[in-house]
Amino acid sequence: MEFFDFGTIFFLIAAVVIFFQLRNVLGRRTGNERPPFDPYTAARNKPQDANGKPENVVSLPQRKRVAGEPAEDAYVAIDAFAKPGTDLNKGLRAIKDADASFEPKVFVEGAKMAYEMIVMAYADGDRKTLKNLLSREVFDGFVAAIADREGRSEKIQSSFVGIDKADIVSAEMKGGEAHVTLRIVSELISATRDKAGEVIDGDPETVAEVKDVWTFARDTRSRDPNWKLVATEEED
Repeated sequence: MEFFDFGTIFFLIAAVVIFFQLRNVLGRRTGNERPPFDPYTAARNKPQDANGKPENVVSLPQRKRVAGEPAEDAYVAIDAFAKPGTDLNKGLRAIKDADASFEPKVFVEGAKMAYEMIVMAYADGDRKTLKNLLSREVFDGFVAAIADREGRSEKIQSSFVGIDKADIVSAEMKGGEAHVTLRIVSELISATRDKAGEVIDGDPETVAEVKDVWTFARDTRSRDPNWKLVATEEED
């Protein structure tokens, strides 16, 4: 029978100690974890190569701009989105001037994601999710409605089918705050049940068309990139 000599045993113990130390270090939070998901800016994230540049993109030399001079192509995406000279185009341009990263198409995609999250969070009574997506005034209104529903032991059974249309109908700057209003047409299966489980509103078997006019806002002077729902209106 062979036996380990003293040197072999020493290196074996050292390897075990190093393994546990590495595991402890790798398991710790460093403060560099990914931030919370932001539905309004997620669409801007593109795959990058090893050098940190977007894949399949050729960088061209650009003329240096004088401080305060708008970029020549700053409004190209906005002019393609809304007819130049219209109030909507002017409002979107004003937001672009205040926030160079603003892109209307990207915003709409993010707003659609936020719409679904808010609708389902309201149905589920998920106050935590709502708090991150709503202004103080709208949040208080939603929470009051949820509390009233819970007080009657009622529950909403809801399934989100999808969004048929989401169009920006107005945009403007109010001081340093950008406001964008969308008309959203969605399909939803929803029914409210009472304490006994009986349906008292809606239909759990029927897809209903819902038309909403929602306004989102963001303080462009803040480093916080998140937009919040500041006004809701249901269209007849």
